[in-house]
Amino acid sequence: MTVFLPIGPKLDPQITQPAELADARRHAAAMQAAQKLEATFLAEMLKAAGLGEQASSFSGGAGEDQFASFHRQALADRIAQAGGIGLSEHFLRSIMERQDE
Repeated sequence: MTVFLPIGPKLDPQITQPAELADARRHAAAMQAAQKLEATFLAEMLKAAGLGEQASSFSGGAGEDQFASFHRQALADRIAQAGGIGLSEHFLRSIMERQDE
């Protein structure tokens, strides 16, 4: 019997053993956490690079400043989902090592 669970995009639908399901769930959760961590890092780097700052007095005003962080975070999330800059793999390895201890 094959079990299909809506856990994440990386979960293999051919996994049928409970131990394998637990490992797959743990790996999917760790991967999601690693991508979020990479996205947070990227958002901070985009902020440091000046993305979202007003170019002149004719820019969007105070509202633009207030919502620039949402724009940076959305961009960082998309970058991380598209493969990022390779940090998520390192984060994933570290998370999985800590879980195995």
